[in-house]
Amino acid sequence: MADTDPAGPVMDRDEVDRALARLGQEHEAIETSLLALQDHAGRRLLEGARLTGVTAERWTSTEAAITLLWTYFDAYTDVLRTAREIRARRRWSSREDLAELTELLRGEPVTVAGSAAATANAATPQGGRAGPGVLSERWSLSALVDRMNELYAASLDMVVAADAVWSALPARIDLLSAELQRTSRLAHSVGVRPGEHPAGDDLERITRTLKKLREQVVSDPLAFWKPAEGSSAPGGGKPDTTVYDREARALEDVRREIDAVLAVRQDAEKRIVRLRDVLSRADRTLAEARTARGEVLAKIAATEVPVVSGPPTALQEQLSTAAEYRRHAQWHRLSPLLESLEQKAEDELLRARESLTAVTAPLAVRAELRGRLDAYKAKVSRHGLAEDPLLVERYEKARRMLWSAPCDLRAAEQAVLRYQQAAVELLGAAPGGPGQGAGPDERRGPGT
Repeated sequence: MADTDPAGPVMDRDEVDRALARLGQEHEAIETSLLALQDHAGRRLLEGARLTGVTAERWTSTEAAITLLWTYFDAYTDVLRTAREIRARRRWSSREDLAELTELLRGEPVTVAGSAAATANAATPQGGRAGPGVLSERWSLSALVDRMNELYAASLDMVVAADAVWSALPARIDLLSAELQRTSRLAHSVGVRPGEHPAGDDLERITRTLKKLREQVVSDPLAFWKPAEGSSAPGGGKPDTTVYDREARALEDVRREIDAVLAVRQDAEKRIVRLRDVLSRADRTLAEARTARGEVLAKIAATEVPVVSGPPTALQEQLSTAAEYRRHAQWHRLSPLLESLEQKAEDELLRARESLTAVTAPLAVRAELRGRLDAYKAKVSRHGLAEDPLLVERYEKARRMLWSAPCDLRAAEQAVLRYQQAAVELLGAAPGGPGQGAGPDERRGPGT
């Protein structure tokens, strides 16, 4: 072969030996990689699985690519074996042998049928040199190695991605499903059921979603794969756990709800007893207020007395409903009812106390006036002024008003004030008295 051959200048023996050594190393490395791919657990799973969606489409192409890889490798092996046999003919290769070796090692000695690569070429960004209608494709050994590396990387990427999803998600889904079953049994035991409680509906929805998710993950794992941005390495990325994480959070919310229901079951009796006590106190306070109102109307004149409402019958009925829920273990219904009742019962007790205070306010005013009148009488007695005619007259008048029924509080207040003013004047004028100025207690007006 002349030096102007397309394969280039004829290689010498050293160049041939170096090229055969390099190609031998590449052959060994490629064979090792192909055998590892052949034995890869992900590839075996893909081969036996019922695939759907994007995984089914990509596996069809990947299977064809792997088949083509072996076809390329066998052709590569044949050329390498032929070159080694030619080199082994003689210790010192002839010019004709070197020319033939140059053609094998630098030319395009590999021919592959075009139909064998048609499907596999669609799986990778760059196809081979055979297009539609082309009967065969020709390759140099170096170009064939590049093409095998390309097909191998694409095939491995698909296999590793599917295997990563299968290794991560189904097991996690199964664990979550087992936890879901335990939670569902617990929920059923406390009355949290679909159609009766929102948490029961959530459990039913989570069950459906996890079942569908597992079926999709098993049949179409690549639908749950997120490739790493900017990464060209095979298998660069991670499983997409968005749906799984959402359902895991939803199940955790349901567990918290059931824990709250369980807490209600544990202390329901104590809470119901407490509610009965609060409502009983509210009822007694209202009864006391009604009795006091009748007393005020009989003893105090010209006073508007607030009307006292009846007992909290609506709350009593709700409390009976709560007790019924407890007897029938309807904890999911008892929980919100008790929370509502506890607040309403406290409000009712506060309202009853305020009503009693408002009703008895006139009696408190009368008692305060009686106390003030007696306090000033004791004070003037200590100064020897108890027999003063003006003081005696004003005291008796105020006393008759305060100790008679019905009592006119406004007139009684004025009578006490007049007695107080007279006492202050006499105490200020008396020898050794407290002086001309009256203290704060002596100057205060009625109602203060």
